Amino acid sequence: MINFHPNMQQLDLFVAGNVEPSVALIFSAHIDMCHKCRQKCQKLQQIQSIEALSENIRVATDLSSMLHGITALPQSQDVVVKPSQYKPLELDGKKFELPRTLKRYVQHTGNWSRLVGKLWQAPVDLGYMGKANFIYMENGGKVPEHTHKGTELTLVIDGQYSDGLADYDCGDFTLLDGQHKHQPHSDVDGGCLVFTIVDKPLHFTAGIARLLNPFSHLFF
Repeated sequence: MINFHPNMQQLDLFVAGNVEPSVALIFSAHIDMCHKCRQKCQKLQQIQSIEALSENIRVATDLSSMLHGITALPQSQDVVVKPSQYKPLELDGKKFELPRTLKRYVQHTGNWSRLVGKLWQAPVDLGYMGKANFIYMENGGKVPEHTHKGTELTLVIDGQYSDGLADYDCGDFTLLDGQHKHQPHSDVDGGCLVFTIVDKPLHFTAGIARLLNPFSHLFF
């Protein structure tokens, strides 16, 4: 069950097109997986459309002329789009089905590399939006305890994990910042795959991992 979602203010900004492209990407992926947020966005779209129409009518000096201009536009041609064949994300023979929004980025995903212990990472090139990562925690895998210099957006793609703050399931979305300190780890048989975007390097806060802080931007 999905228990963690973008809040209504975030969804309202998303529907209005007023969030950063990378944020819109991870929101879209969550909405692909979350029926509740999909319904909320549909309602917000209706509300914003009504508000926009009301504003247009209010400022229009000649409504009939405006309608005439709209109906006089040339009819658009139907475009037939062939369904694309997206490959699943794979790691050592294990295949992960991604939400629709993220499927196109499999071809822009780099090779998997083992970080520490049972932790794997594959970088994702988002083009002008920057960089993201798929992180896979095997059963018993964990990310060293850390806080954030910026923000960390995470979407659970497959499996479950905990971090000392809460327990997260497939489809859950979180946005954390410097006010949060956590240690993600997975203790389920299938491990956990997450998609994560950070705008600044992590800051490790415990143990030998603190020695990695000058280089954390190379890994996370």
